[in-house]
Amino acid sequence: LGTKLLFSTTCHPQNDGQTEVVNRSLGTMLRAILKGNKKSWDDYLPHVEFAYNRVVHKTTNMSPFEIVYGFNPLTPFDLLPLPDVASFIQKKV
Repeated sequence: LGTKLLFSTTCHPQNDGQTEVVNRSLGTMLRAILKGNKKSWDDYLPHVEFAYNRVVHKTTNMSPFEIVYGFNPLTPFDLLPLPDVASFIQKKV
């Protein structure tokens, strides 16, 4: 994979831009879910992190989970049958 371990100084977020981008994204996702109920953010963090790690990113064309484990995990939604697109459109028209 060509990974390289780099160390940065503590308490200096400008040195670790990638981590700051991820943290900003997770914060945005949490705010969208919580809608002002800031006390329970820690209950939602594992779910938000899982969702973030499952989304395919433009730069890698893979999800972070897939980069680490080689596959994307299934969720209960993945197990639901999808409707036939043509019949779905016909019902809506």
